[in-house]
Amino acid sequence: MSELTDALLLTAELLLRWDPALGEIVRLSLWVSGTAVGVAALVGLPLGSALAVLPFPGRGAVVSVLGALMGLPPVVVGLLVYLLLSRSGPLGAWGLLFTPPAMILAQLVLVLPIIISLSHHTLAALWQDYREPLRSLGASPPQAMWTLLWEGRFQLLTTLLAGLGRALAEVGAVLIVGGNIAHHTRVMTTAIALETSKGDLALALALGFILIALTIGLSGAAQGLNAYAARRWS
Repeated sequence: MSELTDALLLTAELLLRWDPALGEIVRLSLWVSGTAVGVAALVGLPLGSALAVLPFPGRGAVVSVLGALMGLPPVVVGLLVYLLLSRSGPLGAWGLLFTPPAMILAQLVLVLPIIISLSHHTLAALWQDYREPLRSLGASPPQAMWTLLWEGRFQLLTTLLAGLGRALAEVGAVLIVGGNIAHHTRVMTTAIALETSKGDLALALALGFILIALTIGLSGAAQGLNAYAARRWS
């Protein structure tokens, strides 16, 4: 019991004085996950809009596959990205393995299907309301896609927050391709796993509390955006 009390007291000290090692890990985590979600948004939101607006053979199958890919096992993604970036892999010459860009790539692969699938679900519902008015105005498919993205922007922000939460909580893929190297590729989830195995409960608890706070904050922001969007359309 005293060991746990001591760990909690030290955890409080680390948080209150914002230990430099703690801040470094948190900043890297936010940068890696934020970059991955940002790139996923640039690619995934237009694709989700295109899936909602453009009819083509096999669209239902594509939507089903994307839904299935939302549950990709992180360790499998990490292994595939590792093979891609290893010295014998097709991108091995780039020297990206065990670097933050490799971690960003792994999280991008995990988050992209989520962004595409959830944005398609949101925009397909909007398309039911906007299809006839936009067609009567002679809007082209790109114009219709942009209109949906703009009108659904608050719901889509919720989608991005969900993707960010998924990225921040991920451990398997970034551990494989990042290597959990101190001061270089150590993020919150991998640091928690390492420090717990070492018995350094204070740092692990401090990072855990920060991760929980971020998760709660993202969930609250998502609920607030959903409530605002519902009031806006009511």
